[in-house]
Amino acid sequence: MSGQGLFISFEGIDGSGKSTQARRLAEAMRENGRDVVLTREPGGSEGAEEIRRLVLEGDKDRWSAETEILLFTAARRDHLERVIAPALTAGQVVICDRFADSTRMYQGLGRGDLRGAVDQLHSLMIGRDPDLTVLIDLDPGVGLGRALSRGGTEERFESFGESLQSRMRAGFLALAEEFADRFVVIDGGRAIEAVAVDVACVVEARLP
Repeated sequence: MSGQGLFISFEGIDGSGKSTQARRLAEAMRENGRDVVLTREPGGSEGAEEIRRLVLEGDKDRWSAETEILLFTAARRDHLERVIAPALTAGQVVICDRFADSTRMYQGLGRGDLRGAVDQLHSLMIGRDPDLTVLIDLDPGVGLGRALSRGGTEERFESFGESLQSRMRAGFLALAEEFADRFVVIDGGRAIEAVAVDVACVVEARLP
């Protein structure tokens, strides 16, 4: 455990439903009397939200993968200092929509062989991972279709196409094996309610 709290992250390809499941979990835990902080990455703090706009909007070639790693790490450091660490110290449950595993995948694997650089920066500047990571697994074609149907301005990574999402899915599943002590994989290709039930069962088993 991190301090007195519990740190939970949700991961998955774009359109996997992880944001929906993170929100539903937070609502259910609050109804059960838990003190919950629901947050997201990139973002979650004022400074990190400014960086979010830089990395998720605009042309897909706006930044190199190396620059993205630095931007995401800077956003995560601010988020950790101002939101996550204080909440955990206060004994709250932190539910985060994406964390460092997304950077390991999207920048470390998807856009080049940069996993080593991501891990070095993570060790130096962040120094911690979630207590529990819920991976919502979904077919890349289905996920990309869902993501693009949302519209909006934050579609920079979706514009890389299904090939990137396929690599990300395989990479996330490999991460789940690498960090098997904290990862749980849940089939996201079912009704939202069915996925939520599985998520709740997994989290309940980890609560102090």
